[in-house]
Amino acid sequence: MISGPIGKSRFLIGALIATLAGTLAGCSQKKDIHETLRSNVASTPNQQPQMIAAYQAWFGDPRHINVGYSSQDKVVLERQIEEAKNLGISGFVVNWYGPRKAFEDRSYALLQQTATQHSFSISLMYDEPDESPTPTEDTIRDLQYAYEHYIGAQAPARSAYLTYEGRPVVFIFPKGGSTDWRKVREALSSWAQPPLLLYKDANSRVAPNFDGFYAWVHPGNGGWSKDGSNWGEQYLDSFYRNMTSKYPDKLAVGAAWPGFDDSRASWGRNRRMSSRCGKTFEESLRYFRRYYNDSRPLPFLMIVTWNDYEEGTAIERGLQHC
Repeated sequence: MISGPIGKSRFLIGALIATLAGTLAGCSQKKDIHETLRSNVASTPNQQPQMIAAYQAWFGDPRHINVGYSSQDKVVLERQIEEAKNLGISGFVVNWYGPRKAFEDRSYALLQQTATQHSFSISLMYDEPDESPTPTEDTIRDLQYAYEHYIGAQAPARSAYLTYEGRPVVFIFPKGGSTDWRKVREALSSWAQPPLLLYKDANSRVAPNFDGFYAWVHPGNGGWSKDGSNWGEQYLDSFYRNMTSKYPDKLAVGAAWPGFDDSRASWGRNRRMSSRCGKTFEESLRYFRRYYNDSRPLPFLMIVTWNDYEEGTAIERGLQHC
């Protein structure tokens, strides 16, 4: 082992080279993902589809893995918003459970407040209560809370909330499946601008009570394969075909993902979807073109996800390369 000034100098030079190499690698990844998005989702003349990204606001909570930052650090939130904008992403769709999960609620409030200063949009993805004896009442209460704090005219950062044709957009992530959505709709009709409610996957059972559907990472009818080869082509084809044939009058939100691996999640079930050296992201990004075009544009395309490191779908730090 070399000691003294020479050894110290070599150590510092080595550290500098390692840091520089890491920085250059990060730039290369960012450039690669920018090119991937630009070449596969070039906007049409009417700027559709509008690109948004699913977002997890729970990092910094000890119940989740450590990814090196807190979702309640405003400097981090500003950086994330600016990086997303540089990629052509205009808004985040944030996983939210209502005030029953205080950490995520505080994170969401800070993110929406920050978005107002950066011309960026924020929307709620509300997780349906799955262990409650009164899911319908809980849902109404939580969404009314959201209206008062984030969506309604008196909400402090309402200008950042995502709207479509003047109405706020609320994504619903189904869990328990026992919520009476007809009653929920009736309760929300009292809002000055009743929301557009979007449900995960095209579903005939709930269709009368929803304004549209959004796609989400799924391997298709073949299920999760051990080698991760089922990347979701069949699922996307089914989703877009149903939206254009069965539900042409409902709002459609397409999806794209870089892969999937829930091995780091406490709830994981060893599900995996291979990135296929970036092809999964590229092909899922452009699949909507088989069903939508300039004369029938897709309103939104959601990247799943911006930062879900626990399920291996994050694009925040670039794409996985082979």
